[in-house]
Amino acid sequence: MATAHHDADVYYVPHHSKWPFVGSIGLFVLVIGLVNWFNGSDLSFWIFMAGIALMAYTLFGWFGDVIHESEAGKYNGQVDVSFRQGMVWFIFSEVMFFAAFFGALFYIRYFTLPWMSGEGQGALSNEFLWNGYISGWPADGPADLGGEFSTLPPFGLPLINTIILLTSGLTLTIAHHAMVLGERKRVLVWLGATIALGLCFVGVQAYEYVYAWNDLNLRITSGIYGATFYMLTGFHGLHVVLGMLMLIVVWFRVAKGHFTKERHFGFEAVAWYWHFVDVVWLGLFLFVYVI
Repeated sequence: MATAHHDADVYYVPHHSKWPFVGSIGLFVLVIGLVNWFNGSDLSFWIFMAGIALMAYTLFGWFGDVIHESEAGKYNGQVDVSFRQGMVWFIFSEVMFFAAFFGALFYIRYFTLPWMSGEGQGALSNEFLWNGYISGWPADGPADLGGEFSTLPPFGLPLINTIILLTSGLTLTIAHHAMVLGERKRVLVWLGATIALGLCFVGVQAYEYVYAWNDLNLRITSGIYGATFYMLTGFHGLHVVLGMLMLIVVWFRVAKGHFTKERHFGFEAVAWYWHFVDVVWLGLFLFVYVI
């Protein structure tokens, strides 16, 4: 295994790469396909899938090049710092992404709905927007948009998923500790356990969605509660799936002998991301299910 250079004073200049160009084309095709799909075009689904394929090709190729360069010893300390800064800013962007959805939830629940029901400064809103409307939570809006629905009890499936995800954070921490000690077999065992727990979480959430949709009539059209419920939990579930894919890649890299106990930022970056997903779920569990 090649050892990376540690000279932080030498600025690393990457070679020319086709991946930004290919990725831009893939993203453009994906968005065009998605927009036309929403507008009922016949070929839009296949255009969208072509964009997905181009993006997948870009990601596999680009990350493959980075892994190859890292294992070839082309990266120095300055590159390691750049990767860490990039991951910090990426997670910060994800924090702001979820903050926007949480902000929408709080604003609607504690400002918009009370104003519409005439509380505080909302007397005119109640009179002109929907006279006689009385707010409550969970809300499907005036005129019972989407029909009556029931909410999921927090201490059933949501609590089970909370335990599963927090346990996965623990197993990943054990795997990280084993990596620091250079115990590769233990890393594979505990990293595999983390992946398995992630799969369990996604499976429980899929069952929860089917149950809520069919038995509780809780749908994305169930007013503002249904919309915010599926947007927050759905995007979080997507992040769990992406995190699992990254963990699987790291598992195979560990099995192939990549990383050392001194230098394993690829592992650390995925661990940061997974712990971020854990923290977001705690907020979801509290503000979407419990309160």
